[in-house]
Amino acid sequence: MRVGLFIPCYINQLYPDVARATLSLLEKAGCNVVYPLGQTCCGQPMANAGFASYTGGCNRNFIGNFSGFDHIVVPSGSCALHIREHLHDQDEALAAAIRGRVFELTEFLTDVLHYAVQARFPHRVGLHISCHGQRMLGLASMSERMEPSFSKAEALLQQVEGLQLLLPERRDECCGFGGTFCVTEEAVSVAMGSDREEQHERNQVDFITGGDVSCLMHLEGILKRRNSPVRIVHIAEILDAE
Repeated sequence: MRVGLFIPCYINQLYPDVARATLSLLEKAGCNVVYPLGQTCCGQPMANAGFASYTGGCNRNFIGNFSGFDHIVVPSGSCALHIREHLHDQDEALAAAIRGRVFELTEFLTDVLHYAVQARFPHRVGLHISCHGQRMLGLASMSERMEPSFSKAEALLQQVEGLQLLLPERRDECCGFGGTFCVTEEAVSVAMGSDREEQHERNQVDFITGGDVSCLMHLEGILKRRNSPVRIVHIAEILDAE
Protein backbone atom coordinates (compact mmCIF):
# COMPACT_ATOMS: atom_id res chain seq x y z
CA MET A 1 0.00 0.00 0.00
CA ARG A 2 1.59 3.26 -1.16
CA VAL A 3 0.53 6.11 1.12
CA GLY A 4 1.10 9.82 0.58
CA LEU A 5 1.58 11.66 3.87
CA PHE A 6 0.17 15.18 3.95
CA ILE A 7 1.37 17.25 6.90
CA PRO A 8 -0.60 20.47 7.51
CA CYS A 9 1.49 23.63 7.64
CA TYR A 10 0.92 24.39 11.32
CA ILE A 11 2.08 20.88 12.26
CA ASN A 12 5.14 21.29 10.06
CA GLN A 13 6.00 24.65 11.64
CA LEU A 14 4.98 24.21 15.28
CA TYR A 15 4.49 20.50 16.11
CA PRO A 16 6.97 18.48 14.01
CA ASP A 17 6.91 15.62 16.53
CA VAL A 18 3.31 14.94 15.44
CA ALA A 19 4.50 14.53 11.84
CA ARG A 20 7.28 12.18 12.87
CA ALA A 21 4.93 10.11 15.03
CA THR A 22 2.42 9.84 12.17
CA LEU A 23 5.12 8.63 9.78
CA SER A 24 6.42 6.10 12.32
CA LEU A 25 2.92 4.82 13.09
CA LEU A 26 2.02 4.30 9.44
CA GLU A 27 5.29 2.48 8.80
CA LYS A 28 4.65 0.23 11.81
CA ALA A 29 1.29 -0.56 10.23
CA GLY A 30 3.09 -1.81 7.12
CA CYS A 31 2.49 1.14 4.78
CA ASN A 32 4.98 2.32 2.19
CA VAL A 33 4.86 6.00 3.15
CA VAL A 34 6.03 8.82 0.88
CA TYR A 35 6.31 12.44 2.01
CA PRO A 36 6.20 14.67 -1.09
CA LEU A 37 8.69 17.47 -0.47
CA GLY A 38 6.82 20.01 -2.59
CA GLN A 39 3.69 20.03 -0.47
CA THR A 40 2.45 23.26 1.12
CA CYS A 41 -0.76 24.52 2.75
CA CYS A 42 -4.04 22.94 1.60
CA GLY A 43 -5.66 26.38 1.38
CA GLN A 44 -8.05 26.02 4.30
CA PRO A 45 -7.05 29.30 6.07
CA MET A 46 -7.81 31.32 2.95
CA ALA A 47 -11.11 29.55 2.33
CA ASN A 48 -12.20 30.01 5.96
CA ALA A 49 -11.42 33.72 5.74
CA GLY A 50 -13.64 34.13 2.67
CA PHE A 51 -10.94 33.99 0.01
CA ALA A 52 -11.68 30.58 -1.50
CA SER A 53 -10.97 31.96 -4.97
CA TYR A 54 -7.32 32.37 -3.97
CA THR A 55 -6.80 28.67 -3.27
CA GLY A 56 -6.28 27.60 -6.89
CA GLY A 57 -2.50 27.50 -6.51
CA CYS A 58 -2.81 25.35 -3.40
CA ASN A 59 -5.12 22.97 -5.25
CA ARG A 60 -2.79 22.63 -8.24
CA ASN A 61 0.18 22.06 -5.96
CA PHE A 62 -1.65 19.41 -3.93
CA ILE A 63 -2.72 17.55 -7.07
CA GLY A 64 0.82 17.70 -8.43
CA ASN A 65 2.26 16.25 -5.23
CA PHE A 66 -0.34 13.64 -4.38
CA SER A 67 -1.42 12.08 -7.67
CA GLY A 68 -0.70 8.37 -7.96
CA PHE A 69 -1.03 7.27 -4.33
CA ASP A 70 -3.32 4.50 -3.13
CA HIS A 71 -4.30 6.63 -0.14
CA ILE A 72 -3.48 10.08 1.25
CA VAL A 73 -3.36 10.33 5.05
CA VAL A 74 -3.69 13.54 7.06
CA PRO A 75 -3.21 13.84 10.87
CA SER A 76 -5.83 16.61 10.97
CA GLY A 77 -9.58 16.32 10.50
CA SER A 78 -10.10 19.92 9.39
CA CYS A 79 -7.45 19.76 6.65
CA ALA A 80 -8.66 16.34 5.49
CA LEU A 81 -12.20 17.70 5.27
CA HIS A 82 -11.11 20.80 3.37
CA ILE A 83 -9.35 18.71 0.72
CA ARG A 84 -12.26 16.29 0.42
CA GLU A 85 -14.80 19.04 -0.11
CA HIS A 86 -12.87 21.81 -1.83
CA LEU A 87 -10.10 20.29 -3.96
CA HIS A 88 -10.96 21.21 -7.55
CA ASP A 89 -9.04 21.71 -10.78
CA GLN A 90 -9.50 22.07 -14.52
CA ASP A 91 -9.03 18.29 -14.66
CA GLU A 92 -11.98 17.68 -12.37
CA ALA A 93 -11.90 13.90 -12.83
CA LEU A 94 -8.36 13.81 -11.44
CA ALA A 95 -9.29 16.12 -8.55
CA ALA A 96 -12.30 13.95 -7.72
CA ALA A 97 -10.18 10.80 -7.73
CA ILE A 98 -7.72 12.39 -5.29
CA ARG A 99 -10.53 13.66 -3.04
CA GLY A 100 -11.79 10.12 -2.72
CA ARG A 101 -8.40 8.86 -1.52
CA VAL A 102 -7.99 11.33 1.35
CA PHE A 103 -8.32 10.01 4.92
CA GLU A 104 -7.93 11.48 8.37
CA LEU A 105 -5.43 9.43 10.41
CA THR A 106 -7.77 7.67 12.87
CA GLU A 107 -10.25 7.02 10.06
CA PHE A 108 -7.51 5.41 7.98
CA LEU A 109 -6.28 3.26 10.87
CA THR A 110 -9.73 1.95 11.75
CA ASP A 111 -11.60 1.79 8.43
CA VAL A 112 -8.82 0.93 5.96
CA LEU A 113 -6.10 -0.84 7.92
CA HIS A 114 -8.20 -2.26 10.79
CA TYR A 115 -5.08 -1.55 12.82
CA ALA A 116 -4.38 -3.41 16.06
CA VAL A 117 -2.67 -0.88 18.32
CA GLN A 118 0.62 -1.87 19.90
CA ALA A 119 1.48 1.04 22.15
CA ARG A 120 2.04 1.80 25.83
CA PHE A 121 1.14 5.13 27.45
CA PRO A 122 0.60 4.77 31.25
CA HIS A 123 -1.21 8.04 31.92
CA ARG A 124 -4.65 9.50 32.62
CA VAL A 125 -5.83 10.91 29.29
CA GLY A 126 -8.77 13.07 28.30
CA LEU A 127 -10.05 12.95 24.71
CA HIS A 128 -11.12 16.07 22.82
CA ILE A 129 -13.33 15.33 19.82
CA SER A 130 -12.94 18.10 17.26
CA CYS A 131 -15.99 19.44 15.42
CA HIS A 132 -14.72 18.94 11.85
CA GLY A 133 -13.91 15.29 12.46
CA GLN A 134 -17.08 14.50 14.33
CA ARG A 135 -19.71 16.46 12.47
CA MET A 136 -18.32 16.40 8.95
CA LEU A 137 -16.09 13.33 8.63
CA GLY A 138 -18.15 11.08 10.88
CA LEU A 139 -15.28 10.12 13.19
CA ALA A 140 -17.59 10.01 16.21
CA SER A 141 -21.29 10.05 17.00
CA MET A 142 -23.13 13.22 18.03
CA SER A 143 -24.90 13.34 21.37
CA GLU A 144 -27.93 15.21 19.99
CA ARG A 145 -28.76 12.31 17.67
CA MET A 146 -30.50 9.18 18.82
CA GLU A 147 -27.96 6.76 17.37
CA PRO A 148 -25.45 4.20 18.67
CA SER A 149 -22.46 5.86 20.28
CA PHE A 150 -19.07 5.43 18.60
CA SER A 151 -15.69 7.15 18.38
CA LYS A 152 -12.85 5.96 16.19
CA ALA A 153 -10.25 7.75 18.29
CA GLU A 154 -11.69 6.30 21.48
CA ALA A 155 -11.64 2.79 20.03
CA LEU A 156 -7.94 3.16 19.22
CA LEU A 157 -7.03 4.66 22.60
CA GLN A 158 -8.80 1.88 24.47
CA GLN A 159 -6.26 -0.54 22.98
CA VAL A 160 -3.25 1.35 24.39
CA GLU A 161 -1.57 -0.46 27.27
CA GLY A 162 -1.65 1.44 30.56
CA LEU A 163 -3.78 4.31 29.28
CA GLN A 164 -6.73 5.37 31.42
CA LEU A 165 -9.24 7.17 29.22
CA LEU A 166 -11.38 9.77 31.02
CA LEU A 167 -14.08 11.47 28.95
CA PRO A 168 -15.57 14.85 29.87
CA GLU A 169 -19.25 15.09 30.73
CA ARG A 170 -20.06 16.98 27.51
CA ARG A 171 -17.78 14.96 25.29
CA ASP A 172 -18.65 16.54 21.94
CA GLU A 173 -18.60 20.21 22.94
CA CYS A 174 -16.55 22.63 20.82
CA CYS A 175 -13.27 23.94 22.28
CA GLY A 176 -13.80 27.37 20.74
CA PHE A 177 -10.88 27.37 18.32
CA GLY A 178 -12.80 27.49 15.06
CA GLY A 179 -9.94 28.71 12.85
CA THR A 180 -10.32 32.46 12.31
CA PHE A 181 -13.11 32.48 14.93
CA CYS A 182 -10.49 32.47 17.70
CA VAL A 183 -9.14 35.75 16.26
CA THR A 184 -12.37 37.54 15.39
CA GLU A 185 -14.19 36.40 18.56
CA GLU A 186 -11.29 36.05 20.98
CA ALA A 187 -13.22 36.44 24.24
CA VAL A 188 -15.88 33.89 23.29
CA SER A 189 -13.22 31.50 21.99
CA VAL A 190 -11.22 31.67 25.23
CA ALA A 191 -14.36 31.20 27.34
CA MET A 192 -15.32 28.09 25.39
CA GLY A 193 -11.80 26.69 25.65
CA SER A 194 -11.70 27.37 29.39
CA ASP A 195 -14.98 25.51 29.89
CA ARG A 196 -13.61 22.57 27.91
CA GLU A 197 -10.36 22.54 29.87
CA GLU A 198 -12.11 22.68 33.25
CA GLN A 199 -14.10 19.57 32.40
CA HIS A 200 -10.87 17.69 31.72
CA GLU A 201 -9.19 19.07 34.85
CA ARG A 202 -12.07 17.79 37.00
CA ASN A 203 -11.14 14.34 35.74
CA GLN A 204 -7.55 14.96 36.92
CA VAL A 205 -6.05 14.01 33.57
CA ASP A 206 -2.34 14.16 32.82
CA PHE A 207 -2.86 14.76 29.11
CA ILE A 208 -5.55 15.94 26.70
CA THR A 209 -5.38 14.30 23.29
CA GLY A 210 -7.20 14.60 20.00
CA GLY A 211 -6.79 14.35 16.26
CA ASP A 212 -6.55 18.06 15.43
CA VAL A 213 -3.46 19.97 16.55
CA SER A 214 -5.30 23.25 15.92
CA CYS A 215 -7.78 22.50 18.71
CA LEU A 216 -5.04 21.12 20.94
CA MET A 217 -2.93 24.24 20.30
CA HIS A 218 -5.85 26.41 21.42
CA LEU A 219 -6.30 24.38 24.60
CA GLU A 220 -2.55 24.35 25.22
CA GLY A 221 -2.45 28.14 25.17
CA ILE A 222 -5.18 28.32 27.82
CA LEU A 223 -3.49 25.63 29.93
CA LYS A 224 -0.18 27.48 29.87
CA ARG A 225 -1.75 30.81 30.82
CA ARG A 226 -3.36 29.12 33.82
CA ASN A 227 -0.10 27.34 34.76
CA SER A 228 -1.93 24.03 34.55
CA PRO A 229 0.11 20.82 34.81
CA VAL A 230 -2.07 19.21 32.13
CA ARG A 231 -0.27 18.73 28.82
CA ILE A 232 -1.53 18.18 25.29
CA VAL A 233 -0.48 15.34 22.99
CA HIS A 234 -1.69 14.39 19.53
CA ILE A 235 -3.23 10.92 19.23
CA ALA A 236 -0.50 9.86 16.77
CA GLU A 237 2.11 10.40 19.48
CA ILE A 238 0.18 8.14 21.87
CA LEU A 239 -0.45 5.40 19.31
CA ASP A 240 3.24 5.46 18.39
CA ALA A 241 4.47 5.39 22.01
CA GLU A 242 6.46 2.38 23.21
